[in-house]
Amino acid sequence: MEKIDEIIFYTLEKSIKVYRKYAQNQILKNGYDITIDQWLVLKTLQENKNLSQNQIAELVFKDFASITRIIELLSQKKYIQRTINNNDRRKFVLDITEEGNKIIEKIYPIVIENRAKALTDFNLEEINNLKTQLDKIINNCKN
Repeated sequence: MEKIDEIIFYTLEKSIKVYRKYAQNQILKNGYDITIDQWLVLKTLQENKNLSQNQIAELVFKDFASITRIIELLSQKKYIQRTINNNDRRKFVLDITEEGNKIIEKIYPIVIENRAKALTDFNLEEINNLKTQLDKIINNCKN
């Protein structure tokens, strides 16, 4: 049986965790009180208007409880707004506010720097190959 650090999926998970920790520290170091997950939700809302909580959860790979907490925090910070869904008054649709757009724009240069740091010593061909290989894993595991 192989050792855990010889398992490719362990290495993938570790790389994501190490990157997220690094990226979060860079955001905090620059004085912003927002998490990676909060930023992802805001970026998703910036790119997709009038999403439900379930749609956001699916797009950012989070469970419903985690998204509920993130949405509550973003709402308190005035980065998103909730409005009643016209088609189903029991549900809300979420949209990014002007304040939410501003924080995305402020943090975006840090995000770019974080990505550049993580991909140091990779050339464009290696990056494209890595994405292709990861897409294959995703497609292999889809239902």
